[in-house]
Parts: sequence; C-alpha cells; structure tokens
Amino acid sequence: MVENNLIWFASDMENGGQHCCIIPKMANRHGLIAGATGTGKSVTLKVLAESFSDMGVPVFLADVKGDLAGMMKSGVDSANMQERIARFGLSAAGFSYRPYPVTFWDLFGKNGIQLRTTISEMGPLLLARLMGLNDLQSDILTIAFKIADDNNLLLVDTKDLKALLNFVSENAKDFSKDYGNLSPTSIATIIRAVVALELAGGETFFGETALNISDWFTTDPNGRGMIHILDSQSLISNTKLYSTFLLWLLSEMFETLPEVGDLEKPKMVFFFDEAHLLFKDAPKALVEKIEQVVKLIRSKGIGIYFVTQTPRDVPDSVLSQLGNKIVHGLRAYTPTDQKSVKAAADSFRVNPAFNTYDTLQSLGTGEAVISVLDEKGIPTVAQKVNILPPQSFMGSIDAESRESAIKSSALNEKYSVAFDPDSAYEFLSRRGMEAESPEETQAPEVQPNVAAQPSVSPSPAVEEVNEAPAPSSRPMTKTEEFLMRKNAEKNAASASNAPKPAQQSARQPAKQSSSKSAGRSAVSSIGKELGKSVGSSLGSVGKKVGGNLGSSLARGLFSTLFSGK
Repeated sequence: MVENNLIWFASDMENGGQHCCIIPKMANRHGLIAGATGTGKSVTLKVLAESFSDMGVPVFLADVKGDLAGMMKSGVDSANMQERIARFGLSAAGFSYRPYPVTFWDLFGKNGIQLRTTISEMGPLLLARLMGLNDLQSDILTIAFKIADDNNLLLVDTKDLKALLNFVSENAKDFSKDYGNLSPTSIATIIRAVVALELAGGETFFGETALNISDWFTTDPNGRGMIHILDSQSLISNTKLYSTFLLWLLSEMFETLPEVGDLEKPKMVFFFDEAHLLFKDAPKALVEKIEQVVKLIRSKGIGIYFVTQTPRDVPDSVLSQLGNKIVHGLRAYTPTDQKSVKAAADSFRVNPAFNTYDTLQSLGTGEAVISVLDEKGIPTVAQKVNILPPQSFMGSIDAESRESAIKSSALNEKYSVAFDPDSAYEFLSRRGMEAESPEETQAPEVQPNVAAQPSVSPSPAVEEVNEAPAPSSRPMTKTEEFLMRKNAEKNAASASNAPKPAQQSARQPAKQSSSKSAGRSAVSSIGKELGKSVGSSLGSVGKKVGGNLGSSLARGLFSTLFSGK
C-alpha cells in the first residue's frame, strides 16, 4: 500500500505495529526477496508490485507458478483476510479489494502477447550460454558476429545465424587472414546447437516484431503503472532460455535507457523470480556483466529485485548491491545450509532485541526479517515483521479471462503479427545465386546480311539493359567484395578452359591445308601410274617421261578444280 508517499509493505507487530516502508527514491537501489518454499515470497512480491503500480511505476515480473496472473482480478474476502485487515489496521488506511492493470506476455505466444527479440540484440555472449557452447565455440560465434557487423549483415532470426555460419565455414580459409583460424568442425557444432535452440522454441522467440522496451513504460487511464507479467509456467522447464531472456532484458535496459540520475521514484521496477537460475553455470564474464548492470542501472531509474530461496543463490558481488532486503524463513537441514543461514544473518545490522540467526530459522509463513535504506541510504537494523496482504486476487485465472486481457491490450496488435525482413539469409542467398550465374548479360551477336534491312527498334530486353540504373555509389562491404572476387575467379577459370577464337581460326586453315595436300598427293600418284603405262611402249625413257608428265598434269587439274575450297 502507499501511505504518505511511502511504500508500506509490512508492520512490526512486536514493536507496536510500526509501519515498515520503502522510501520511493531508494527503491531503485534494488532489493532481495528470499525464503524457503511456502514462506510467503509470492505474497511479498505482489504487495510490492501493487504499491509500485499505485505510485504510477510500471512493473515487470515473471509468473513461474501461474498465481501472479490473479492480479488482474479483485481480491476475495474471507475470515482470514478480515482478521489480517483488523490486525494491521488496514481499513483506516483505505485498504480495498481491487484489480490491477496487467499485460500478459509469453515467449511462445500462447498465454500472452508474443514476445520476441533478434539474434543481433541477444548478442554472442548470451547466445553462447543459451546454446551451451564451450570457450572455443563461443569465440568463433563472437567472430561470426564481428564478420556480420563488418559487412552490415542483419541477424534477425535463427535462419540468418545459420546462413552466416555456413557462409563463414565455406570461406574459412579466406576469413582466417583477418579473423584467425575458424574450424569448420566447431562451426558445424554451433549450427547443430542452433537447430536444437529452434526445437526448444527459439524459432518463435527470435524474429520481428522485436520488443521495444519503451512500450513497457506505460500507465492505465487512472495513472497506475502497468504490471507486465511474463507467463513462465512452460518457459521455466527450459531454465537456460528463461534465465537468458531475463539477462537479455537486463542488458537491453542498460544499453537503451538514458541516464536520469536520482529520481523521486523509479521509472520501472523488475522482479526476477527464481533468480538462482540467472547465475547457475554462468561464466565469469557473464557474472561480471550482471554485476556491472546492477551497479549502474539505478542511475537510469530502474529498480531490480531478485526473488530466490536463499541469499547464497546470488553472488556476493551482486548481493552487496541490493539495499532493500526481505528474508523469509530459511531452513538449515545440513551443515552447508547452516553456513548459508549464518551468512544471511550476518548481512543484517545487529538488532539487540533478537538473535537474527535463530529468528531466520523460526519465522512462520508471512513473517520476515527486513532491512531497508533510510533517507541517507544507510541500511536500517534488522526488524522482524509481518507482510501485509495483497489487494488483488491470490491465485490463477481461467483461460477466458486471460484471453480477454490479451486481446484488449493496446500492444497486442503491434506484436501479434510477425514479419521476416530482408536480412543476412536473404542477402547471402541472393549472392549465392549471382555467383552461380554470369554477372553480365551479353547482347545477341548480329549476323551480317547482304540485303538492305529496314531499321528495327530495340527489343524490350535491350531497352531494359540500356535503361538500367547506374551502379550505386555506395562502397561495397567486405562480403560483397569477397563474393565478387570469388565470382570473378570462377568466371576466369571457366574462360581459361574454353578454346580461344584465335586458336580456332588458326586451326581451321591448317586443317584445310592438310586436306588439300593429301588430295594432291593421291592425284599425283594416280597420274604418274597412268603416264608410265602410256610411255612404256617407247622404252624405259618413255616410261619415265610419261610418269612425270602424267603426275604433273594430274596435280594441275586438281588445283584448278579445288582452288576455291
């Protein structure tokens, strides 16, 4: 609830019912909601989300169990609720059951508005984690993104990424000069990981229309902040996709939102449920990135609240940045659990009224040990408190109510239709087809005609060639230069294998000359034999003269008959 411009979320019942509040301008110093299963974390999350909405602050939260969707409906009265309302004195503070403005989202587009992003926006670091790549494969994926950036290749969906990886693999030798060795085997492994990602829902999640984060900074007609609920009931089964999406969301906000300094209240508040999944098996570089974002994003007016079962789920480097802590009951069944509880207790400022370590293990449902930042940004001493009840419905909703809320959302029309823009896949496909066909279309050879011919108008094809626009003055990208060079090499190789015109013209006369020589030789032999027969009657001299004369006459006759051939 909002009381005197403060976020009243709990009361210290052992200290006269003191109201425990978060100061709005300290809300963007982030927070932690921790506790074992069944201790009341979801109720605490709902009470805080309702209070931020009442102040006009938009909220994002992930609905893992499906019970947060009930925020769109008014709460239901009961004997238990009446007892709690009376105990906290909520009637005098204006407590009433009421619904809150919600927008449902879903990465798979089934239980909410389709939520998408692009491969380029996700980036190689998060994609490598999502696909479970090792260090070498992650480096190659990063290089592939560098090649795409250097050549203005837009990576929208998974088919763009596969096209890029295949292109890099096919030309790995050429790219190695500028980018280092690129193993085709490793690239093939990455492609298989992309296919697995598609089967897990990546084919739906990656694409356009991609989420514009500014669409979340909205209020309803009454000025209450919109509560954006990501349906995660199915998504949570794919823990890597769930956690990677939340990490991308953090990164997207950090990179796109402007600096605003310290505000009187946050611009938006994010609740990340099952926060331990964000850090599970995360490489050091990714943890450092999260730490950097958490440190700096508060200057952009964003508050982040991690919801998890135990504080040890959050790395110390991140935990130290969380100023507002609400820790429900912790259970210590093993020596490791006992160390975890002790570490959680030691993170609070000591309250001499109770032992924090013992109290954390004895808290009931709806009870918590808290510490928030005061006006000067100093953590308060530990307090044992009881969390207020929510004003909205506690539970899930039916499919009809959800569908009605989705269709009535102003954002549904914008994000419900997917489209496939001209991107890397289309560009590389076109270039591949151009490389397989001649780049220039030659005009048909005009055969000479002795008879005068009337003038003929150019054919439409010729006109189209003549009227083709001049080549663009835009500088070619490295990919275009590379493909043009490979195409030129291919055409040159084809041309070198074809017989040259000069060689053909040189062979033709030689062939004709050889044929004529063989003909003259044959005719000469025949004429010589006939001359010998005629001159043999005159003796040996006549036979010799007759043979020579017959040979000479036969050659002359052959030359006369075939002189034009």
